[in-house]
Amino acid sequence: QLQASGGGLVQAGGSPRLSCAASERTFTNIMAWFRQAPGKGREFVAAINWNGGGLRYADSVKDRFTISRDNAKRTVYLQMNNLKPDDTAAYYCAARGNMVTVIHTTPASYVYWGQGTLVTVSS
Repeated sequence: QLQASGGGLVQAGGSPRLSCAASERTFTNIMAWFRQAPGKGREFVAAINWNGGGLRYADSVKDRFTISRDNAKRTVYLQMNNLKPDDTAAYYCAARGNMVTVIHTTPASYVYWGQGTLVTVSS
């Protein structure tokens, strides 16, 4: 019950925002975004803790992407700025287990996954 949206075809330099709507069960302390480019493995993008005070970003997106959450709406966002063709990928929302409070960057650390939303960046 993680539903990602907001993907599509974007020109380089564009600034789309992805959203991930969660259920009560899957909206946990640690929420994250991962991405998977064609022919590549799934890689960490960004993560956030419950109150937003804990953030982590991949070096490749730092200073361009911003993760945030609205706990009242059970929604996580990924604001992407200055997109590059290398950002083309399927973007997945993920959540760690309910009792976990530590951010991890490995996919195996996350138990709930959304279906992904495709972002294609044209040059």
